[in-house]
Amino acid sequence: MSPVITEHARARLVTDARDLPVVHVELRYDPADDSHTVHIAFPGGPVWVVARDLLERGLRAPVEHDSLRIWPCGRAQLVLERHTADGLEVVQFDSAPLIRFLRRTHRRARTETAPA
Repeated sequence: MSPVITEHARARLVTDARDLPVVHVELRYDPADDSHTVHIAFPGGPVWVVARDLLERGLRAPVEHDSLRIWPCGRAQLVLERHTADGLEVVQFDSAPLIRFLRRTHRRARTETAPA
C-alpha cells in the first residue's frame, strides 16, 4: 500500500467577482517526502506547500507563517491567503474535507512510526 494520501476538494478563489469561482484541488500528503507538510495542487497552476500543523491550527484560530495566513471563516470554512511577488492569492475551503484529509494523514503518520 502506498503511503501517499490524496483527497480532492473544492476551493473558491476569492476575487472581486460576485460569484466566487470554484476550482477542484488535490490535497496530497507524502510522508516519504516530508511528514510535516501537505501539498495543495491547483489545476494547471501552482502547488502550495503548507505545514500540516499550521493548517490544523488555522482551522481553530488565525495563524501566520512567512507569506501565508490561515484563518477560520465561521464554523464551516477556512481561508488561506498567500502573498507572492506577483500579488495576493486568497482561497476559501469548506473545512470538512480538510479535516477528513488531516485525520487520514495522522492515522498514516501513526502507522509509519509505530514499532514493528
